[in-house]
Parts: sequence; structure tokens; C-alpha cells
Amino acid sequence: MNKVILKTELPDITLIKRGKVRDIYGLGEHLLLVVTDRISAFDIVLPNGIPDKGKVLTQISIYWFKQMEGMIKNHLVATDVNNFPKKLHKYKDILDGRSMLVKKARPVPVECVVRGYLSGSGWKEYKNSGTVCGIRLSGGLVESSRLDEPIFTPSTKAEEGHDINISFGEVIRIVGQEMAERLRDVSLKVYSKARDIAEKKGIIIADTKFEFGLYNGELILIDELLTPDSSRFWSIKDYTPGRRQDSFDKQVVRDYLLTLDWDQTYPGPVLPDEIVEKTAVRYREILKILTG
Repeated sequence: MNKVILKTELPDITLIKRGKVRDIYGLGEHLLLVVTDRISAFDIVLPNGIPDKGKVLTQISIYWFKQMEGMIKNHLVATDVNNFPKKLHKYKDILDGRSMLVKKARPVPVECVVRGYLSGSGWKEYKNSGTVCGIRLSGGLVESSRLDEPIFTPSTKAEEGHDINISFGEVIRIVGQEMAERLRDVSLKVYSKARDIAEKKGIIIADTKFEFGLYNGELILIDELLTPDSSRFWSIKDYTPGRRQDSFDKQVVRDYLLTLDWDQTYPGPVLPDEIVEKTAVRYREILKILTG
């Protein structure tokens, strides 16, 4: 099994933040994003990670950023350690394949979620009220139904705990009418293009979450893009509406944790080798399908 990187230590580089999965370092006008192999479930980072997960997420993001370049710019500056500032070259072993040098953009304080299928919290809400994030949908839909049109269902960006779904009106209140409409329109366009690309490869993108930032006054894509940590990927071949689908992500981990007597508080349980390996296989599989 490959070495698992749970935490990066770059002593002479300024660590700005450790997220659930990413370690972010400051480099003057740029940032260094390092994607570790940490895995979180139910908002708790678990004690052991998934081998190569950080590399898989990074390579998938890079693939999608390149696909969307004609539609919207992104924060990528360099993805090859040899093109990073010289002082990072000695950390090549750690950084190779799992890091990106990016523009330091000002993040837009809204999570831009697009749903093309009825799943997760959207399905729960629809069962109760016939709506998803307050948007009325046609009647008679079942779990995992494809929606007539993809819908924009934004949420807050929570530093801790769950993001909270918000209405489009709330987005207008946070960022203003013009920016709210731009976020919605670009999110739907990027999702639609990605969905078309993925379907040709036998993959359904059920829903996804985008992050945007402002750089020199221009809206750009930042953070990660269309990865198994920010999206639900299903196999077209196995897709059956009316039930939960098997997804190419950490569902294996979630399902295992639900069999335990664990109250979903820190620290989480150590994952057994078999679950770690199964999850690693799922991540590698979706990388291969999407990027070849």
C-alpha cells in the first residue's frame, strides 16, 4: 500500500490553514494547496487516511479546470513541482501529484451547489415538501430521479460543521443581484458541460459543489473542481431510479461507520484495512474513467 500523507510539514513555508483535507501555505502573491490523504465523514476527520486520495483529487481537479478554461478562468498557476518556486523543490517527494500553485483570490462567501438528480438532503426535503432548497419540483419523482433541468441550490460556507442551504434571495443579500446571477449562470453552465463530458464516459454527475473567487476583479473557479469529494458520481450502467445509487466516493466509509456504535463526534474510529483499500480502489477507478 502506498504511503499515506495525513499532514504536511514544510517548516520554512508559512502554513495559513489546515482544512479537512487541504493544507494551505502562503507564498507571497500565490498560495500552495496540498491535498492530503485525510478523509472526513459526518464532518469529522478520521484518524487514518486513504492512500493516494490527495493525488486522485488533485489530478481530477486539474483535468476539469482545463476542460472549463474556455468558459471561465481558474486559479491554477502551476501543477508541476518543477515549475514551483525553487524553495519548494526539496519537498518534491511530498508535493508531487498532490499540490497546486494557485492565484490568491478572494473567495466568494457562498457554496455554489448544482443538482441534476434527486439525492441526499435534496431527496429528503422533496419527500417532505415537494421542494429542494425551496424550489418546487414536479410531482411523482423518486429517489435518484433525473431532474427536468439542473437546479442551483446554494449554501453557506461553514468553517465548522454542515453548510446550510440558502435561497437565491439570500445569495442576492450576501453578494448582490449581479454577482448572484453570475454565480448561478456560470455554475449551471459548468455543470452542464461536465455532465455531457462525463456521460460519454459512462458516468452520471448527480450533483456537485463549486467554489468561486475574485481575482483582479474577475470571477474565477478556485479550490477543487468536480472531484469525488465535491460531487456525486454514479455509473450509468448501474443507474436505477427509485433507490440510492452506489457512488464513486467515500460512501464505502460512510456505510461502514453507520454499522458502528459511534456518536459521530471527535475522534472518529480507525478504519479497518479492508475499508481503506476498498475506498482507495473507488477513488482510483473514477480517476481512470474520467481522465483515462
